[in-house]
Amino acid sequence: QVQLVESGGGLVQAGGSLRLSCAASGRTSSAYTMGWFRQAPGKERLFVAAISWSGTMIYYANSVKGRFTISRDNAKNTGYLQMNSLKPEDTAVYYCATSSKDPGPCTNSRGDYGSWGQGTQVTVSS
Repeated sequence: QVQLVESGGGLVQAGGSLRLSCAASGRTSSAYTMGWFRQAPGKERLFVAAISWSGTMIYYANSVKGRFTISRDNAKNTGYLQMNSLKPEDTAVYYCATSSKDPGPCTNSRGDYGSWGQGTQVTVSS
């Protein structure tokens, strides 16, 4: 089992940027895809982005494509989500998660991911 801890959330004005981090510990010796999801109040948890272990496969939700960048540093067991040009509709709790599946349009459901972090709040003011 992999334990995940997110950080880097906060309050930012529209148009601003934030970088989220996801630190992994535990059974990190096995290769895994790292994904980011978000959940706004009263709404379901939605896929944001995912990156394969090697970093060669990346997949984004259409809503963040061109604004968010996912990356990872396996030596540090840490994943990142750089969020630029933030909008009020990006406001949500952001979660990182791991999966044994490659990123893609058919593997971006909550059920495709096993370990989850506790989430970090991102609030974008207008």
